[in-house]
Amino acid sequence: MELDRKTRLSLSFHHWVFVALLLVLAGLLLAVSRTYHANWDISLNARNSLSTGSSEFLKKLSGPVSITAYASPKSEVAKPIRDFLTPYQRAKPDIKLSFVDPSEQPQLARAAGIQMTGELVVEYGKRSEHLTTLNESSLTNLLMRLARDKERLVMYLDGHGERKLDGQANFDLGEFGAQLVKRGFKVAPLKLTLAQDVPGNAAMLVIAGPRVDLLPAEVDKLKNYLKRGGNLLWLIDQEPLHGLQPIAEQLGLVLTPGTVIDPEAQQMNASATMAIGAAYARHALIGNLDLMTVFPFARQIGVAENHGDWRASNLVEVAQRGWIERDALDKPVAFDKNKDTPGPVNIAVALERSVDNKTQRVVVIGSGGFLANQFLGNGGNQDLGINTINWLAGDDTLITIQPRATRDANLNLSRTATTVIAVGFLVVLPLALLATGGLIWWRRRKL
Repeated sequence: MELDRKTRLSLSFHHWVFVALLLVLAGLLLAVSRTYHANWDISLNARNSLSTGSSEFLKKLSGPVSITAYASPKSEVAKPIRDFLTPYQRAKPDIKLSFVDPSEQPQLARAAGIQMTGELVVEYGKRSEHLTTLNESSLTNLLMRLARDKERLVMYLDGHGERKLDGQANFDLGEFGAQLVKRGFKVAPLKLTLAQDVPGNAAMLVIAGPRVDLLPAEVDKLKNYLKRGGNLLWLIDQEPLHGLQPIAEQLGLVLTPGTVIDPEAQQMNASATMAIGAAYARHALIGNLDLMTVFPFARQIGVAENHGDWRASNLVEVAQRGWIERDALDKPVAFDKNKDTPGPVNIAVALERSVDNKTQRVVVIGSGGFLANQFLGNGGNQDLGINTINWLAGDDTLITIQPRATRDANLNLSRTATTVIAVGFLVVLPLALLATGGLIWWRRRKL
């Protein structure tokens, strides 16, 4: 059918209008893409995205971060560095990355103390540190250290069989102490039999289950420390207080005897003496923690109604369907309504007050073992412990879920397995396909 001139002009007009609208739409999409960005991480374990802990921390970190990579921007190590830092730059756009080629500017590399190609120098504020391991935990912990205005000294009571922050035994707290060091804290023991008093430069004191009685003079030094406004983390085990009863009275603590029994732990194939923490208070110390925590041989911690000028907050409830067992644990336990106390049971409290225009903070937790080497890796135990230390040190902005190590998703094959796979896919499979095709062709030819 032949079209007249008017119809051809109309069709041509519609065609060019469509082209113009398509170009306008493409331009709008380009403008929107430059303004708004969306990313989806579909990799295993979201390995190309930051953990919640790192993301929350970067939101709280004010001010720019400068990272200098000592490598050629065109070298093989440059791309892994850029890829590693890209999620950080998405979460915090004022993280700036620059490259310095040590072969072209050796004087700058020497001045910075560079030991290897690809080494990073991270600067924040007026402080800087070197980074040689490209993983999220290392960089986030480094930024946390730089974010502290000064090094915090964490002292732990020693000399009475306490759990040590540098000890390697199962009941010690050495692994937790190592995590504190990674985050910019300094850990040191304190023997009150030798020291005149708790040092004034200590950010806090940790008391973790003494197993022999303290001398009256040592207890007096602890009472004076609290009276002056010192911060304290007290991990109370099931054993007697070994001379620390005056400290409990000074804080207004109510320590109910007995061991928490939690049937929910038995459902997880654990001992009933493992109290499972899943109900947390709305408190700055807790932050956004929503991980399960485990408290072995826990005891109830309460605060008297008239406890002076302290502001008390319950932190963790356990044993929603459990109880406080008053009898010995050397035989099967069962709830006795005449002696035992039904749950839920609070096992941790935070105390806060003002002393000489300074905020004093105390945390008491009724399980000395929840931060022990044997149990630190369970659920959110480490996260709760680090949050507690940050809160006691006054570093509220650093309270968050801690960054997780990236799960190893690499597939390591032996040389034999690699050879078999290569021969199978590159030789056997193509030959099988050719043979099958030839057989089909030969059969069809005979028809």
